[in-house]
Amino acid sequence: MKKKTFFLIAIVVIILVPLTFLLVSRYQHPKSVVTQETLDSMNVVVVPEPELLYGIPLDSFIVDKERVKRNQFLADIFLKAGVDYPTINTIVERTKPVFDVRKIKVGNNYSLFLSQDTLRTLEHFVYEIDNTDYMVVSLEDSIQVYRGVKETVRISKEASGVINSSLWNAMSDNNLNPLLAIELSEIFAWTVDFFGIEKGDYFKVYYDEEFVDSLSIGIGKVHGAQFHHRGKDFYAFNFEEDSVWNFFDENGQSLRKAFLKAPLKFSRISSRFSNSRLHPVLKIRRPHHGIDYAAPAGTPVYALGDGRIFAKGYQKNGGGNYLKIKHNSVYTTVYMHLKGFAKGISQGTYVRQGQLIGYVGSTGLATGPHLDFRVYKNGSPIDPLKVEAPSVEPVKEANMARFKSFIEPLKSKIDSIALQNL
Repeated sequence: MKKKTFFLIAIVVIILVPLTFLLVSRYQHPKSVVTQETLDSMNVVVVPEPELLYGIPLDSFIVDKERVKRNQFLADIFLKAGVDYPTINTIVERTKPVFDVRKIKVGNNYSLFLSQDTLRTLEHFVYEIDNTDYMVVSLEDSIQVYRGVKETVRISKEASGVINSSLWNAMSDNNLNPLLAIELSEIFAWTVDFFGIEKGDYFKVYYDEEFVDSLSIGIGKVHGAQFHHRGKDFYAFNFEEDSVWNFFDENGQSLRKAFLKAPLKFSRISSRFSNSRLHPVLKIRRPHHGIDYAAPAGTPVYALGDGRIFAKGYQKNGGGNYLKIKHNSVYTTVYMHLKGFAKGISQGTYVRQGQLIGYVGSTGLATGPHLDFRVYKNGSPIDPLKVEAPSVEPVKEANMARFKSFIEPLKSKIDSIALQNL
């Protein structure tokens, strides 16, 4: 019996040991067995990344894209999509921290993500708040509402153009974003007379333009520009100093000039900038887009900055003796209720910052001597007390070497831009 048992054990060992060795060697050394040829023969399929829209996989849904119609509310959209009133009420409550749905705009885009079965159940709703932001209402498991932002792509561009009529038209002639005209007019506001542009003037600019869904949403950073005006070249380089970006010319001088803090020495401000002020004479409420500086009659009034007087006159039922000075293509200042004008002041006269232009009075509709002073930016009234005095400091001596090194390749790039419409 013992011999028979021993014999059976021996047979099992003889069979199992080689088999075990074979299996162990195969799984301990897969590289020697699973070669690239073996992998290729297996026909491995690479699964592509799903295409996303607003972060939602498109292949899982039927997507209906619509626009908000006139007199259409959020509830109308959801009801049409088969959502019941209790669910709609829950959605409205949960949107409050994200977006006020009462402010949905006619013409804005929205998308309905519907299930692919015959029920076409609404799973996700997306409303485009503006060009970049959107709101998602997810109804898949529980109602979730969140805000998303589309990816913004920044593209560096070069542009140029010869001006035949106006800077704005030059943009159109060269298929450029018209907002670039506004950027250039602000950058060169203190060095180029945009109301005296001559035929043949030209510009070159290196800048960033921002896109969302291949749609331009505006001009980004302007790195540098050149404006050829009346036979002279003006350069602008966007340089960072003390964590602040400003434009300087090739010599490191600021392209901006500062205004005086106020056009006179005054005793007090008797009336501030307002969209609804009770007029002291007419006793009715109307906008007062200026600052009233109370001062004794005859107090000297000075020009806030360099500029040309383009209007001078008298308004019997308004500002009395007044002057209007255009400082550049952006800023205009107005001085009213003057007792009189300084010697040599007339329409067309060019005045310097701090130059005497008139005297405080009470002409026109005024209860007492004061100066009604107003500031306009791009034709719109702004609060004179909130005008940001632009920097006029040149590049610091300690930063001049870095500035020169920074602008050298930038200037070469701008100079190399080919002129269009020659």
